[in-house]
Amino acid sequence: MKVCVYGAGAIGAHLAVLLADAGVDVSVVARGAHLEAIKQNGLKLIIGGQEKVAKVRAAKDPADLGVHDYVIVAVKSHQAWDAAEHMVPLLGPDTHVVTAQNGIPWWYFYGLKGPWENKQIQSVDPGGRQWKAIGPERAIGCTVYPAAEITEPGVITHTYGDRYNLGEPNGEISDRVKKLASALEAANLKCRVYEQIRDDIWLKLWGNLCFNPISALTHATLDVVATDPGTRAIAHGMMTEAETLARKMGADFRVDIERRINGAASVGAHRTSMLQDLEKGRKLELDALLTAVVEMGRLVDVPTPTMDVVLALTQQMGRVAGVYPVFPEFEGGA
Repeated sequence: MKVCVYGAGAIGAHLAVLLADAGVDVSVVARGAHLEAIKQNGLKLIIGGQEKVAKVRAAKDPADLGVHDYVIVAVKSHQAWDAAEHMVPLLGPDTHVVTAQNGIPWWYFYGLKGPWENKQIQSVDPGGRQWKAIGPERAIGCTVYPAAEITEPGVITHTYGDRYNLGEPNGEISDRVKKLASALEAANLKCRVYEQIRDDIWLKLWGNLCFNPISALTHATLDVVATDPGTRAIAHGMMTEAETLARKMGADFRVDIERRINGAASVGAHRTSMLQDLEKGRKLELDALLTAVVEMGRLVDVPTPTMDVVLALTQQMGRVAGVYPVFPEFEGGA
C-alpha cells in the first residue's frame, strides 16, 4: 500500500510516522524548514514519552512523489481548497482521497440520497475546485480525534488521542475503507468504519462550530466557554440550531447537547485551534466550521439566528485582524 500524507503538520505527521512504523510505504508533502528537516533527519514523533523516527519520502512538489493508492489530506479546509490542483499528480485511476479535516467536507452531499444529492457547498469549495480536480467518487470521510503539535521543524509531539474514524459518502462498507482501517489498526491506532460517517462528522463539528468562534471572540479557554452561563447558553443555542438542520438532512446524534458541552468542559483550560490561529495571525478555519453550516441552514430552510450573529461577529473580527476571508471568491455568510 502506498500512502501519501498531503500536509505533514501535526496530525499528518502523526499518521505518517505510525503508518510507516507499521510497514506502510509512506510519503509526505511538506514545505519550508519542516520539509528540509524531514529530508535530513526523518520525521520524528514524540509519543508516550518515546521517540519514533520514520524515513519517509518528502517533497514540496507532488509530481516528485508520483501516484499513490491513498492520499490523506491533512491540511485545513481552506488550505485543501488552495491545493486541489496541486494534488493531481498524486492521483491515478484507482487513488482514494481521505479528507482528514475538521468541519463540513466539500463532498458532503455526494451520494446522499434525497433532494440535496450532489449539491456543492460554496463556502468550503467555491467554484467546485475540489469537486472537479479530485472528484467526489475518490472521497473517503475521516474524523480526526488526536491532538499534536509541531515543536520544531521535523519534530511532532503527540498530546492525546489515537482515533481516526472512516466512512464512505454513500454508506457502503467498502473494501478500500476496510483496507485502510486495517492499516491504521496495524499502526496501533483506533479506527471505526461507519455506515453513516456524517453522524460522526456532525458529532465532532457540533462542538467546533460553537466553541471555536466563541473562544476566538472572547479569548476564553474551553472550560470557561463551556461553564460560564452566558457563553454556555450561546453554545447551546448554536448546537440546537445545528442539530435541527442536520436531522432534517438525515443525520443522527448519539449524545445530547448537555453531555457534549459537559464533555468539552472536562477538557480543561484548552485554547481552541481557532483562538491559537488568531493569536498567531493565521487564517481562521471558520468557513468549514460555521459558514458552511449557515449555508446549509439556508438550503434546508432552517433558521439559524444564533449562528448568524456569532458568524457575523467572527467574520468581522477576522477581517479586522487580517485573517479572514479565507475564500475571497465566496460572498456568503451571515
